[in-house]
Amino acid sequence: MNTFSSLMRVGRYLKPYKFKFILVMIFTVATVAFNTALPYVTGLPTTEISRNIANGDPVNFAYIKQTVIAIIVIGIGYGGSQLSAGLLMTGVVQSAMKDLRKDISEKINRLPVSYFDTHQQGNVFSRVTNDVDVVSGALQQSLVQIVNAILSIVLSVSMMFYINVYMALAAILMIPASFFISRFVISRSQKYFNGMQNSLGEMNGYVQEHMTGFNVIKLFGQEHPNAENFKKVNRSVKKNGFKAQFISGLMIPLVQSTAYLTYIVIAVVGSLNVLSGAIVVGQLQAFIQYIWQVSQPMGNITQLSAMLQSASASSRRVFEVLDEEEEKTNEHDISLPEYVRGNVEFDHVSFSYKASEPLIEDLNFSVKAGQTVAIVGPTGAGKTTIINLLMRFYDVDEGAIKIDGIDTKKMDRSDVRSLFGMVLQDAWLYGGTIADNIRFGKLDATDYEVVDAAKTANVDHFIRTIPEGYDMEISSEGDNISLGQKQLLTIARAVISDPEILILDEATSSVDTRLEALIQKAMDRVMQGRTSFVIAHRLSTIRDADLILVMDHGSIIEQGNHDTLLAKGGFYANLYNSQFADQE
Repeated sequence: MNTFSSLMRVGRYLKPYKFKFILVMIFTVATVAFNTALPYVTGLPTTEISRNIANGDPVNFAYIKQTVIAIIVIGIGYGGSQLSAGLLMTGVVQSAMKDLRKDISEKINRLPVSYFDTHQQGNVFSRVTNDVDVVSGALQQSLVQIVNAILSIVLSVSMMFYINVYMALAAILMIPASFFISRFVISRSQKYFNGMQNSLGEMNGYVQEHMTGFNVIKLFGQEHPNAENFKKVNRSVKKNGFKAQFISGLMIPLVQSTAYLTYIVIAVVGSLNVLSGAIVVGQLQAFIQYIWQVSQPMGNITQLSAMLQSASASSRRVFEVLDEEEEKTNEHDISLPEYVRGNVEFDHVSFSYKASEPLIEDLNFSVKAGQTVAIVGPTGAGKTTIINLLMRFYDVDEGAIKIDGIDTKKMDRSDVRSLFGMVLQDAWLYGGTIADNIRFGKLDATDYEVVDAAKTANVDHFIRTIPEGYDMEISSEGDNISLGQKQLLTIARAVISDPEILILDEATSSVDTRLEALIQKAMDRVMQGRTSFVIAHRLSTIRDADLILVMDHGSIIEQGNHDTLLAKGGFYANLYNSQFADQE
């Protein structure tokens, strides 16, 4: 029970469909009842014929006819009940898995960004898809069969005792023997099933990451090292999978051995009882069939063991996601003011990703509504962290970030994020039309608004030059348009959302000078009248910023406008002059 505790937790997803599930159980009971009655009824004509022959009487064909009709009726009832149970169970399981996937999807939306920063995306993807499919398959194929098997064993054993108590006592010894064999094997194999599912998750993550970077792998000629690394992951899957399946596979021959041994014993003892008159031939025939009706479901259970253990490991991985700590919420949120101006203040802010490694300590600065703030500094200075804190992807450890004087930690996260529009260096587009990707910033936007946003972002001309225009399908990776065009589309997406505060995270660092000028022009339009935060490596793009914050090791070491900082001759001036010299 401990081994399958996580799988049993899936049972609560079946509760909303308990009426159908009860019907499944009723049809399953009927299936078992018909199946249990069949050996006894088929033994009746054998007994009748042997009695007629022994007594020298003519064969009672009327009785034989009745029993044959009864056998046909039982067979039809058995098939119909089994089919009905299977159809209903399919509907119950698929509905339950739909609910489970819905819960996972909603849970993922409530997880903090830090979860995805510390977990391999491919592994998370594997839990949502592969692991749920394994659980679904196990429920679909196993649940009814297990109930069927248990009922079959109980009813078959009852019929054994009805026929002959002593023979039944000898026969049921195989049940505890099979139980202990199964328990022993499961205790040895479960850890390998857990390892196999974890290895599969790692493999999915590895494949996703390296397929995403396939061009880079080809460029640097890393196909062979990449293949070698994949072999290591693949060997881990093979090692755990082989041990899990091999050890689990031992159950079937071991359990069947107990059934064959029982069959031999009962055949000998039963024959002696027939000769002594304790039972008749038809009862011995039925008894032997009941032995198989006990051993067969026990064999089915052992065959399902590997699937159940794999499903148990998968359900554990699924519930690990569902049990993850969610983003903390306030008991009472402060609502957004009716009109948001866009004043931003960092008030004695301290933050660290790890408690032992402080990153930002006692950070203070203020931004007035409509100002453009540029954040510059070396890698690891804390630039992107500022953005993460603004968006409440992470919460500050000490101090407060205020928008129009309101502490953002006292506001609902969705309200905070509704104030922002973002244009990132890594432009994310999804499989859909160009219009759909622009409309992602405002799902109810009209076609006119989409076109107007595209014009503001300097991308309307490009869109109209392609054959399908706004209806052109973008591939899931967005690799059928250029990087600069992607960037312009994400600017259009930010425009259509009409944010109070705009964040531009190194938006021009990966494009050529011509596209940089085009993108910069589009961004200048978008930033008009909005509070804007710009992270840039190319300092030439931020000369007109109202405030430039120079950061290093999580602290602001210089601040002012472009001319003021150049006049100081400090860190910013050195950085700017070095870039200018490089350009010269």
